[in-house]
Amino acid sequence: MLPSKVIHNKAGRCMPVLLAALLFAGCTSQGPQTPTANVQGAATGTSDYYLQQMQQSSDDNKVDWQLLAIKALLNEGKFPQANDQFSSLPQTLNDTQRQEALLLEAQLKLTQQDVKGATDLLKQVDVASLAKEQQSRFYQLQIAVNQGRPSLEVLRAYIAQEPLLTNPADKQKNIDVTWQTLVQLTPDQVNNMVINADENILQGWLDLLSVYRANSNDPDMLKAGLSDWQTRYPNNPAAKMLPTALSQVQNFQQSSTGKIALLLPLSGQAQVFANAIQKGFNDAKNGVLAQAAAPAPTDAPATTEGAPQPDTNPADPAAAVSPSAAPTEANSNAAAESTPAQPQPAAQPANVADTAPPSSATQVQVYDTSTQPVDQVLAQAQRDGATLVVGPLIKSEVEKLASLQTPLNILALNEPESVQNHPNLCYFALSPEDEARDAAHHMWDQGKRSPLLLVPRSSLGDRVSKAFASEWQKLGGNAALQQQFGSVGELKQGINSGAGLRLTGTPITPQPEQPQGVSIAGLTIPAPVQEPAATSGESGSVDAVYIVATQNEMELIKPMISMRVSSRNMVQMYASSRSYQAGAGPDYRLEMDGLQFSDAPLLSGANPALMQQAAKNFNNDYSLVRLYAMGVDAWTLANHFNEMRQLPGFQIKGETGNLSASQECVINRKLTWSQYRQGQIVPAT
Repeated sequence: MLPSKVIHNKAGRCMPVLLAALLFAGCTSQGPQTPTANVQGAATGTSDYYLQQMQQSSDDNKVDWQLLAIKALLNEGKFPQANDQFSSLPQTLNDTQRQEALLLEAQLKLTQQDVKGATDLLKQVDVASLAKEQQSRFYQLQIAVNQGRPSLEVLRAYIAQEPLLTNPADKQKNIDVTWQTLVQLTPDQVNNMVINADENILQGWLDLLSVYRANSNDPDMLKAGLSDWQTRYPNNPAAKMLPTALSQVQNFQQSSTGKIALLLPLSGQAQVFANAIQKGFNDAKNGVLAQAAAPAPTDAPATTEGAPQPDTNPADPAAAVSPSAAPTEANSNAAAESTPAQPQPAAQPANVADTAPPSSATQVQVYDTSTQPVDQVLAQAQRDGATLVVGPLIKSEVEKLASLQTPLNILALNEPESVQNHPNLCYFALSPEDEARDAAHHMWDQGKRSPLLLVPRSSLGDRVSKAFASEWQKLGGNAALQQQFGSVGELKQGINSGAGLRLTGTPITPQPEQPQGVSIAGLTIPAPVQEPAATSGESGSVDAVYIVATQNEMELIKPMISMRVSSRNMVQMYASSRSYQAGAGPDYRLEMDGLQFSDAPLLSGANPALMQQAAKNFNNDYSLVRLYAMGVDAWTLANHFNEMRQLPGFQIKGETGNLSASQECVINRKLTWSQYRQGQIVPAT
C-alpha cells in the first residue's frame, strides 16, 4: 500500500495535465469555426467578406455565400458586380436558394428599370416558404414594381408587411403610407374592388376611407366617426396607431378669424387687381353674395345660353390675368380672363364645403404693401391683434414669407417658385400653371394618353409646358410633346401661305422632382424613369391637343390645324381660359365647334346672378371678375384655414374652382370644363 504522501504527490503531478486537457478542449470549442451562410437572413456583412467566404468554401455552401454576396453588393449599390455574380450562379439550385435567387433577380431588374421583368419574377415566388426577412423584401418589391401608383395589390402588400415590422416608427410609417395609398384611390377604383371574405384588415381600411370621405368637411363628425370606427375594428393596425394625417383630427381646432389682416398693394400697377380682390373679399364677408343669389326681379332681362356677349374692350388680358401678372416684379403668372356665354354648371362632387357665410363679428384691416416691406407689415398686423393674414399679393413678397418668423397663419395670394412646407402658410394663386395641371387631369380622365401642347414661344409657354408635363408624368403618362408658335403676325403668314399646323412636337423635359426610390433591406431602389417619347409625326400618335392662346391666336390656330389634318383624323382639342374672352360672337363659337376649354365656375355659369353683378361692377372686364372671384374664395379659405392646412382631402366649392390643398398647402383648383357645340356653350362631356 502506497503511503498517503505518495498518493498526494501523484495527484499533484496529475492536476496540471488534467487542467491543460480541459483548457485545450475549451479552447477547441471556442476556436475559429467555419461560419454558416443563412441565405434567408439579412446580409449584415460586407460584400468583400461574403466573396472571401465564397472562395474558401466547399461546394456544399459556396452558392449560399454567393447569394449573400449578391445581396450585399445590391445593398452597397454595386449593381454591375451584383449582376456579374448573379450571371455566374450555377443552373441547379435547391428550393431555398431558388426562392432567394428570384428575389435578388427581381431587385436587379428594378435597378435596370425593367419593371415587367421584375413583376414576372415575383409571380414565381412562393411567399409561404419565405422567412420573415424575405417576406418583407418581397412585399417591398411588390410595392416598387407598382411605381407608386395606388392599387389593390399595393394595399395588400402594405397590409401584409405591417405584422413583419417590430420598430414602432416603422409601423407608423407603414400605416401612413397605407393611408396615403388609400386616399389616392379614385371612387371608381374603390367601388370596383373585389376582396376576399377573409381580408378583414383590408375591409377595415376601406371602411375607414368611407368614414373619412363621408365626414372630411366636418371635423366634429370626423372625430366621432373615427372613434366609432376604432370600436368596430379594434384589431386593425390603424385602430391602435392612427395614420398621422388622421391623428391630427383628434386635436383639431378651428382657426380664429376674429381679426383678419388683408395685405394688398394699394397703389402702383397692381392696385387695380388688388381692388378687385378686396371687393370680392368684402362682399363675401358682408353678405353681398347672398343678396346676389336672391331671385331676380321679373322684369330683369333673361340670359340666353350662348348669346353674343357685349362687344367691350376689357383690360389687356396678358396683364390683367392674375394677381401675379400685374406689375413687372410679379413675373406675369396667369392666363387671360374672358367673357363666358354661360353654360350650365357642371355637377359638383359630393361632400364639398360651400362659400363661408358672412360675418359681422370679423374685423378686417387692410395694410398697404406698396409702401413698406412685407416683414414690417406683418409685424404691425401682429401688434394690432390680427389672428390671420390674407396676402400679400405680389410674388416677390410671397417669396420672402418662408424666411420670416411669425406666429400668424398666412394665406398668401400667390405662389413662390419653390414651395416650402410651413405649418402656418398656405398659398392661393390663379395661374396658367394651375390650369395646365387641371387640364392634364381632365384629359387623362377622358382617356387621352398622347397629348401635344401648342403654347406661345415665351416664358409663359415654357411654364405651362413644364407644369403640364410634370403633372402628366405623375399620372403615369409618357413624356408629353410641345410645339411653340409665334406672334399673330407669324400665324397669319402661315395661314396665308397655306402651311397650316402639323400635330408634331418635341418631348417636354420638365425636370420634375426626382421620385423617391423604395428602400429594400438597406438598399434604395431607384424609381423607374419614363423614357422620353420620340418626336411624333403627323397626328398618328397624338390623340389630344392642349392650346394656350388668346382669342385672336385661337381664331388662326384652329383653322391652321384643320388645313393639315383631315376631319376623319382630327383629334380632341382643349384650351385654357386664355382663349375665352369678352365679345366672342356666334361666328367665333361656330369656328371653335368641338373645342373644350376650362374656366372658373363663376365664369362658367355656376352663379349667374353673381356673375351679372360682378360684370356690371367691373364694366365687363372679366379679367377683374376672375380676381373678384379670387377675393370671394380667399374669404372662404380664411375661414377654413386649419381644415385646409391639417385635414387632407378637405374641399371647398369655390367661385374659382373646387378647392383642395396639397401637402404643402398649395391650393389646387379643379376647374369647370365647357365645350363649343353648334354655336352654343355647353358642359363638356
